[in-house]
Amino acid sequence: MDLATITGLVGTFALLLIAMGSGAGAFLDGPSALIVVGGTIGAGLIHYRFKQLMGAFAVAKHAFRYKPRPPTELIRTLVDYATQARREGILALESAAEEAEDPFLKRALQLAVDGHELAAIEAILSTEIEQLKDRHRMGAEIFTSLAAYAPALGMIGTLVGLVMMLQQMNDPSTIGPSMAIALITTFYGAILANLVFNPIAGKLRSRSAEEVLYKELAMEGVLSISLGDNPRIVEQKLTSFLEPRLRDAVAKAKA
Repeated sequence: MDLATITGLVGTFALLLIAMGSGAGAFLDGPSALIVVGGTIGAGLIHYRFKQLMGAFAVAKHAFRYKPRPPTELIRTLVDYATQARREGILALESAAEEAEDPFLKRALQLAVDGHELAAIEAILSTEIEQLKDRHRMGAEIFTSLAAYAPALGMIGTLVGLVMMLQQMNDPSTIGPSMAIALITTFYGAILANLVFNPIAGKLRSRSAEEVLYKELAMEGVLSISLGDNPRIVEQKLTSFLEPRLRDAVAKAKA
């Protein structure tokens, strides 16, 4: 569970409710929610295929449920693999390939153990990373689009409310409900865009960058092992991917 996402979402809505006080019930309006939520989803279905939109909502779980994999641990593991391969040969990593929990690392090790050429291994793994980037980019793009549609639907709801109000100016009792739709739809659109869709899109981009880094480290490490590089060289190659703070962490762990 991602505590930052949960804390930010729950905390923000809690602060809004506190600010509204006893008048929070006035911000609940069925027709307004129908216009904004239903309209935003409808616009998304027009823009994207149904499968793409549903896939984006499935990917959104990574904003709430995500188990980080520290790159420093992967580097230590790859250096251990390099040491073993240096001593016993690349075939000694066959058991490591079978026991690897990460599917990408497992595949990379298996390709190396099977004796494929370096160019072929790099091409296969690079293609997988690019496809991963495309999938993640699509998920973030969809939520960014929904963030643009929500305020627009809020404005449409505002126009609907104003038209309803102007058509029935002779009946003062209808002014309040019509004005509520006019104002609350804009409020709902702003809430969805700035507290839900845009933050989720940003978190998905962040998660994608972390996962891509992990896979690039795995690919570079396996390629270096296949070349027969010294374990120290393998470590230097991999730590060059990291920021200085994490490089120091790798050095301290080794010490």
